[in-house]
Amino acid sequence: MVNKERIVAEFIKYVQIDSPTKKEAEFAKFIKQELEKLGLEVIVDNAGEKIGSDANNIIATLKGNKEAEPIILCCHMDTVTPGEGIKPVIKDEVIYSDGTTILGGDNKAGIAAILEAIKIIKEENISHGDIEVVFTIAEEGGLNGSKNLDYSKIKSKTAFVLDSGGDPGQIIIQGPAQDKIDIKIKGRPAHAGVSPEEGISAIQVAASAINRMNLLRIDEETTANIGIIKGGKATNIVCPEVEINAEARSLSNEKLDRQTEHMEECFKKAAEEFEAEVEIETSRAYGAFKIDENDGIVKIVKKACENIGLKPFTDSTGGGSDTNILNVNGIKSVNLGIGDKKPHTLQEHIAIKDLVDTARLVLEIIKTV
Repeated sequence: MVNKERIVAEFIKYVQIDSPTKKEAEFAKFIKQELEKLGLEVIVDNAGEKIGSDANNIIATLKGNKEAEPIILCCHMDTVTPGEGIKPVIKDEVIYSDGTTILGGDNKAGIAAILEAIKIIKEENISHGDIEVVFTIAEEGGLNGSKNLDYSKIKSKTAFVLDSGGDPGQIIIQGPAQDKIDIKIKGRPAHAGVSPEEGISAIQVAASAINRMNLLRIDEETTANIGIIKGGKATNIVCPEVEINAEARSLSNEKLDRQTEHMEECFKKAAEEFEAEVEIETSRAYGAFKIDENDGIVKIVKKACENIGLKPFTDSTGGGSDTNILNVNGIKSVNLGIGDKKPHTLQEHIAIKDLVDTARLVLEIIKTV
């Protein structure tokens, strides 16, 4: 049985250990020691060296005592900003931050649930197959930890990622691909008051391109956004250069290709019309994934939910997670709801009941495999 007081205390402890993206070292060291205390064999890879983090991915194994397919339980250790100096507050059975930072339930609620489930397995001598616990770095802002995970150290072909904000029982079986689009527009400077006609405004070129572009919600599967625009030096200088960072996402790789091509074409046409130069760099940040409703991994979660009185439901998401990268690397993965609400905001919170139910679900998945 899940120990409510213990899991809440542990979660409170976790979120007070700062772990912003690429500065996860203190929390990674702590959680590695916790896993070792529970008897797991723990190794770390060298992902941090590749991406500029002060920590590395953790891969821990709890050896099984029954014949069963090995599974991965996965969360990320990093949090978004502002995520330093978190002061959790409990009100009406819900855990909040004090309003000056995020809470860090994304993704430390999942970590707390996994460790609580393992503690119960050890305490109650519950039989299980091999369990591989994977805690990644630098998930926020690019899934860079899982992209650089040492997959040679992993033997499981099935993974349960605990990183969705839906209620416990949610099973994410479809997630989008994402393209990152970086644009540099080069115009020509001129004095804005004396001879503006001699200049080419990079801002004007960008505005023309964006004005003709399909953005935000494209259809039920596709989104696109201009996120960052930087440029200009002074109001009396026709802007010579603008840098733009954009993205497009879709559950369909084909639709994503079309949307990205459309955005690129808008910039090219605008540059041509104004006789400006444009440089465009596009990269596929991660691929889409789709798991069949009747796949064995989905059946495991549904059965586990039903065994403990949770209502299972499949869902899709517009966001990326380590689930995308694991699937691309041949590990069939679903993302599970943990009840963390309003993540990435100062209003982030999680109900204690959802924290407990997530741990119950992790434990039942282990039993069900």
